Amino acid sequence: MSNSQHGFATRAIHAGQEPETTTGAVNVPIYLTSTYAQQEIGKNKGYEYSRVSNPTRTALEQNLAALEGGSSAHVFASGMAAISALVAMLKTGDHVICGSNVYGGTPRLFNQIVAHYGIEFTYVDTSDPENVRRAFTPRTRLVHIETPTNPLMQLTDIRAVSAVCREQTKRVGEPVDLCVDNTFMSPYFQRPIELGADLVMHSTTKFLNGHSDGLGGVLVATRPDHAERFAFIQKCTGGILSPFESYLILRGVKTLAVRMRQHDASGREVAAWLAKHSRVEKVFYPGLPTHPQHELAKRQMSGFGALITFEAGSLERANDVLKRVRVCTLGESLGGVETLISHPATMTHAALGEEGRRKIGITDGMVRISVGIEDVEDLIGDLEQALA
Repeated sequence: MSNSQHGFATRAIHAGQEPETTTGAVNVPIYLTSTYAQQEIGKNKGYEYSRVSNPTRTALEQNLAALEGGSSAHVFASGMAAISALVAMLKTGDHVICGSNVYGGTPRLFNQIVAHYGIEFTYVDTSDPENVRRAFTPRTRLVHIETPTNPLMQLTDIRAVSAVCREQTKRVGEPVDLCVDNTFMSPYFQRPIELGADLVMHSTTKFLNGHSDGLGGVLVATRPDHAERFAFIQKCTGGILSPFESYLILRGVKTLAVRMRQHDASGREVAAWLAKHSRVEKVFYPGLPTHPQHELAKRQMSGFGALITFEAGSLERANDVLKRVRVCTLGESLGGVETLISHPATMTHAALGEEGRRKIGITDGMVRISVGIEDVEDLIGDLEQALA
């Protein structure tokens, strides 16, 4: 029913989700089966074993590929499982360039597990494409970036970094893939493939699901060799998304457009309020005119989203705020309908260590908010009493 000519919200609701043929059910069923009956040797109805493929998962993968404008999508049991599948494409001796202030779990995986297999990682500030260019070696096969970053809200010019990767591809004669972690913006506000990315990654746990009730990850691909490789990794490693959680994300994506509009509207309002508060030293939010990359944000994204980081001034002050909130919920994660508030230094980026956090500018006084879709007056009132 849905095609590339339809608008975003129409694709979110219909892509990959034709009514079920037997009963006409408008929701894709949860196919809770491990295996499938076959008519005879070598003859089946397209499914053999649920580690390889499952109809609920297939519907989700078709849906997410349509939303990001990719040729295929491949879902995994978590965002980190998707990142693991991304680097499983590589071999000993390959080199990866990664953003220096991505989610803390990403360098933890790269440095403490993947590097043991002889794959080399270099971390650079990707907000300057020249840093990426200077980091290339003849063995570079992947550039992985987040934009905006977590939690500093630093942007990378996707189009510019893509151009640098294309130059390197011509120089070495082998593909240098650009992967963009698009978790913070969702495909509603940012479309990396249209800006030149080869791969897009999400923790589907966040905005795509939107209800804080299921883990997941996805890689959206643009080439047949990607699709073949990721499907093979799903089959071999088995870190696939369950039918039930595939269903939850399909359910969540149907309201993605309306949720993201509210996240964005409330995010702008909360950020502007925080920027004027006497007890807040600094606010990191791309939608503020004071953000150093505000113009890039306006060019690259169609909205500014729900993620805001502010500087409370010290660990003690940050903890005072976090203990006092009542509407906001203190907890890790983001992207749900409820407002979540967290402390990056001891939560999402604890694994980097004190020196690692200092190098990229994460302080003990930073507080990150994922603005939900509650009444914004209640959120501001809660922050006001917590900061007081």
